[in-house]
Amino acid sequence: MSRRLISSGSPFEEVAGYSRAVVDGRWVFVAGTSGFADGKIADDVVDQAEQAFATIGKALAEAGARLADVVRVVVYLADAADFQRVAAVCGRHFKGIRPANTTVACALVDPRMKVEIEVTALKKE
Repeated sequence: MSRRLISSGSPFEEVAGYSRAVVDGRWVFVAGTSGFADGKIADDVVDQAEQAFATIGKALAEAGARLADVVRVVVYLADAADFQRVAAVCGRHFKGIRPANTTVACALVDPRMKVEIEVTALKKE
């Protein structure tokens, strides 16, 4: 099966040379996804996390997958103090799925970004 690239239409994809998601066989790799939508971003970390999941969900759907297929999630937080609030968002989206998870506190590329989430999914046969 060939590799397929999925775009969200973000101008950053062209600038940085990446795809929102890459499908390779049954695997779907969704790039780090922030809370930006239509060039705007909410100030609240929970709102940003929810928008990231909305964008991730669209990319997975285009790839023929869904959140239930996620086997790994990596969450990047600009402030470790936001861990509990973002963990609760992840818990709602991954209830019953329980993928492997790594959460890291680090600097993000835009000071307005408080969270970035990436996932790996394995589509069902």
